[in-house]
Amino acid sequence: MPNLLAVVRVRGMANTPSDVEETLKRLRLRKVNNCVLIQETPEYLGMLQKVKDMVAYGIIDRATLVELLRQRGRLRGDKPLTEEDIKGLGFQSLEELAEGLESGAIKISRVRGLKPIFRLHPPSGGYGSVKKPYPEGATGNWGKDIPKLLKRMM
Repeated sequence: MPNLLAVVRVRGMANTPSDVEETLKRLRLRKVNNCVLIQETPEYLGMLQKVKDMVAYGIIDRATLVELLRQRGRLRGDKPLTEEDIKGLGFQSLEELAEGLESGAIKISRVRGLKPIFRLHPPSGGYGSVKKPYPEGATGNWGKDIPKLLKRMM
């Protein structure tokens, strides 16, 4: 069972090679501080390897995923995601939706009306260096530490 990865764009487009720009667009990361959820498949891992100097990524845990959906989840029309909306989408709770996303049974792009991109705040305390890889800087594979970054950005 592949893990669910959170990918956060931490750098802008200045002096970015066109192939990296294209990969960022395919990942739906068009703006800084945007976050997407993807499964850990060979295809996505290849894309992450190409953009590793522009993004922070890692394995998201269920508690952080529920909090991300609760605080930053949006429906079409930029409406906040509520418990009533979750029931309207066919789920009993945010926890059930998060469980389905984490297990890979549900893709976020297949949930009608739910935007697949999470717009986050800049992290409290800043990124540190966006030119150095984690742990000295903000880019690259954060592994199981990505919830620390996401909590600072929600």
